[in-house]
Amino acid sequence: MSRIFDDLFIFEMANSHQGDVEHGKDIIHEMSKIARKYNIKAAVKLQYRNLDNFIHPDYKGRSDVKHIPRFESTRLTYDQFSELVAEIRSEGMIAMSTPFDEDGVEWCMDQGLDIIKIASCSSLDWPLLEKAASTHKPLIISVGGRTISDIDKLYNYFTHRKCEFAFMHCIAEYPAPLERLQLDFIDKLRRRYPHNAIGYSGHEDPDNNIIPMMAIAKGAKLLERHVGLPTETIKLNAYSMTPEQAGKWVSSVLEAKEICRMKKETERYISQEEIDSLNSLMRGVYLKHDVEEGQELKREDVFFAMPNHDRQMTSGEFYEGVVASRAYKENEELHERKPVTDINLARSVIHDVKGMLYEANIYLGESFEAELSHHYGMKHFRQFGAVIISIVNREYCKKLIAVLPGQRHPVHMHKVKEETFQLLYGDLQVEIDGKVFDLKPGDIQTVMRGEKHAFTSRTGAVFEEISTTHVKNDSYYDDPQIDKLDLMDRKTKVYKW
Repeated sequence: MSRIFDDLFIFEMANSHQGDVEHGKDIIHEMSKIARKYNIKAAVKLQYRNLDNFIHPDYKGRSDVKHIPRFESTRLTYDQFSELVAEIRSEGMIAMSTPFDEDGVEWCMDQGLDIIKIASCSSLDWPLLEKAASTHKPLIISVGGRTISDIDKLYNYFTHRKCEFAFMHCIAEYPAPLERLQLDFIDKLRRRYPHNAIGYSGHEDPDNNIIPMMAIAKGAKLLERHVGLPTETIKLNAYSMTPEQAGKWVSSVLEAKEICRMKKETERYISQEEIDSLNSLMRGVYLKHDVEEGQELKREDVFFAMPNHDRQMTSGEFYEGVVASRAYKENEELHERKPVTDINLARSVIHDVKGMLYEANIYLGESFEAELSHHYGMKHFRQFGAVIISIVNREYCKKLIAVLPGQRHPVHMHKVKEETFQLLYGDLQVEIDGKVFDLKPGDIQTVMRGEKHAFTSRTGAVFEEISTTHVKNDSYYDDPQIDKLDLMDRKTKVYKW
């Protein structure tokens, strides 16, 4: 799957060229200045209609039918559109169009356009959709005015035809009132179609840059606005942007992206400045009275107060039974550390795995048994191991297996059990008899009896294992250090979490 939709800014020209190729080129030049200034991936989008066939013969030239006068007065020929496409490309931008009929799709193909856009009004025009799908060009489908059932049909239609496509949330009112923008629908589209890019096409007041920033915060990957170039004789409509407004729009979006961007892939970045700020407000542990070396401390032996000094035990770190490693005086700050134990490590792992399950929306219910499989001990669990959650073990067996980021389950095989994996969340790399398979959510991989296999994850994974009945001592490891361990030495059972 290409990344053509990611971080894409679309400048929608529509009929803003006014039927004048030179004016259209002027708009393209203004948009290219913005693209270069902000170093963005930008596309200019045209609209294609073969007006010879698009308008019924009896309605041509009439002024009493909405849109027809506008379309006819701004008409461009195929060759004129080709000039605009060449200009877009010469300025280093992506050329795309919204075709409103089958001839328009043919024009897109003849000109080799990079992306085809389906307008909201055309999103249930099945003859047009069939023609667009047959091109196998990347498609952007606007879903203004469409129900979730309509969108599901579109998703299935284009998925079955193996098309690469994005959905574009928009409100097909021009201009669109703020109270009807429903940006929360971007959340729903992202949850429902997690493997498709979701965008936002704005028709609100061009001076309102809070809305696109909110769309970015909601997870929109591509954004679109109508643009034009006012002159002494040309006035823009209420939802089209001037070049100045378009520049401010781009700048606001980039600011929102930086505000929202995670600084690390799988973990939250915490700066030293933030740590220092919090430490300056935390309470440290102090002694109420003199303490001898080796004395176990209870809550009544200490008090919590500001300031919290460097390396001092904090109120949140204190626990009953802290052993003083040296003698302390009354009111002196306590400098001790909570020991790292297998129990602490196991509890930390359980919390992380529960968090992964929450994020993946996987619910275990009450009837399950979990085990931490630690082949080289709990201290090395985050490098080697997995959390195995047994749901059912009859003639058939169902387990959920959680793999932490960067964790690897060592090479082993089964003599009795045959198993099939299906990845539910994250990324998983499975190695079977030396062959490597990279799985994405939904992918299935079967491991036959006697096949040596291992698995790992870069960002963390949860996968389902369906197998024949699980029996003890049916895992045979390549590493003799693991193989000679007693089963109880490399597994920790967890019955309630």
